[in-house]
Order: sequence, then structure tokens, then C-alpha cells
Amino acid sequence: MPSYSGVWTLPAVMQAIGSQNWPSYVAPIGLFLGGSPATNVIETINIASVGNATDFGDLTSTTRTAAGCASSTRGIVGGGIVAGLRSDVINYVTFSTLGNSTSFGTLTSVRSSLAACNSSTRGVFAGGFDGSSTVATIDYITIASTGNATSFGDLTIGRSEPAGCSSPTRGVFGGGSTSVGQNVIDYITIATTGNATDFGDLTSTNTGAAACASSTRGVFGGGNNDTSAINIIQYITIASTGNATDFGDLITPEYVLTACSSPVRGVFAGGVDAGFAALNIISYVTIDTTGNATDFGDLASAKSAIAGCSSANGGL
Repeated sequence: MPSYSGVWTLPAVMQAIGSQNWPSYVAPIGLFLGGSPATNVIETINIASVGNATDFGDLTSTTRTAAGCASSTRGIVGGGIVAGLRSDVINYVTFSTLGNSTSFGTLTSVRSSLAACNSSTRGVFAGGFDGSSTVATIDYITIASTGNATSFGDLTIGRSEPAGCSSPTRGVFGGGSTSVGQNVIDYITIATTGNATDFGDLTSTNTGAAACASSTRGVFGGGNNDTSAINIIQYITIASTGNATDFGDLITPEYVLTACSSPVRGVFAGGVDAGFAALNIISYVTIDTTGNATDFGDLASAKSAIAGCSSANGGL
């Protein structure tokens, strides 16, 4: 291993040895990008371990209510409220290199409170709020390149604050809000284009939940049921269609949280509680089992409306 004078965080190790020499057992990196109170900070975790998040770098501007997706090499963040204004900006980071984000391109429209998912090659952004109404817009990018997003199709219902996750072939978007919470789940085939198709329903109306996945199972955690924050975790089998099933509970009721995953673990972070207080909680579940979430560690500060992504999510 080359000499290194800093702390051996996972990205530092990967940067030192060079991406072409990464061993197959390199642990998955999770990123938490931006958030509210408005921040440009990017934090990172090793999903396979437990512990507090550490600094990765900075976004180009303060960013909240954006959406994140990723390949095994790049993390992407798009849309949201950027420097106080609703935005179409897309930025990216390279997982193997600690550092600040770089401009990628723009979405097809300006919007915040959207969702995202990915395959190994494509990132897909869906829904959101354009400043006057909720939108059904779905657009996509090719993660390995840079450039502007291309139109993909539409959700079955335009809505803000849906939650997105994926297998290598299917993207799934659950919940969200029109003027009231929705329990609808839509799906797309990521490698094609076209409108989303009805998948089934969440266990209740749900706005501001977070979703993550293995290659087979999607997990939705937290949210708001139009009355208060909830701690419910529920899951679907992505290759089939049907309604969500109870999985367990988060440590505390929370919504406007974020999530990321490895093939084994789903990790939930941040959000606000029933009293609208921001949280620094990070918790995790084992995706292919059921049960309550377990404490993972803490974010550097309490915040909500964070974008999350990882280098080994269910879409890869």
C-alpha cells in the first residue's frame, strides 16, 4: 500500500491504490449529498461497517431536495434547491477520489423534491415540483458520460417527494404527494424509454420516504402519512408487481430522509422527526430479511432533504 499521512477512510484507500487495482472485496461507499439546513457538504460511509459519516468533499453549491443515483464509479446528484433557487443542475463525483463535485449537465426541466434510480449505465430522475405544480416528468442520463438529460416518459401520477430504487433492469418509484400523500408505486424498464406502469401500492399514503434496494428487493423507510412522520419500513419484490409488505420499523418516526444500499444492507440517514426537528441518525437493515433498523452511526450534523447514492446499489 502506498504511504498516506491522512486517515485511512475507504475513499482514501481507493484513491491511493488506483481504481484499476481495486480488489473485488472493496466495500461499498455510501454518499449523502447536501441537505437542509442548506449545505454543500458531501459525507461518506462504508456501508459494510458501522460508524459515523466522514467528509468526502463539497457540492458546487448548497443543495437540498435533490435526488441521487450512481454507477459503481460515479455518484450523481440532480435537481433540487440549489443556492436558494429551484434547479435543473446535475453534478457528479468519482467514488475513488475524495473531493468536490463537477458539473455534469442539466435535467430536462427545473424541479425539486424528485426521485432517482439507476442501472449500471443509466441514471433516471422522476417527478418533483417545478415551482407551481407537481410533475410527472421522467428523464435519464448516461452516467459514464457528461451532458444534458433526455426525456424518458412520465409517471402514472405527477407528484413530489416520491422515493426511488431499482434492480439492474427495473426502476421503481413509490409514494409522493400531489396535494395529499399518495400510496402509488410505479415502475419502468430502465434500458428502454416510455411511461411508467402501475406496480401496486404502499401500505399507506406516504410522502417523503426513502428507498433503497438489493438486486431483487426494494425497501421503503419512513415518510409522512398526511398526519405525522412514520417509522414504517416496507418492501416489494422488484421483479414482480403487487402491494408492499411490512418489513419492520425505523429507530424513530422520520420523513424527508434519504437512503443508500449495498447488495446486503440498506442505510437510512437524516430527515426530520414528528416535531420537524432535523435528525443526524444513520440506521441500517439487512435487505433480504425483515426486522427493525439498527443504529449505524451519525451524520456530521442534523439535516434533512439529503440526496443519497452508493457504489454498489441494487441497480448495479
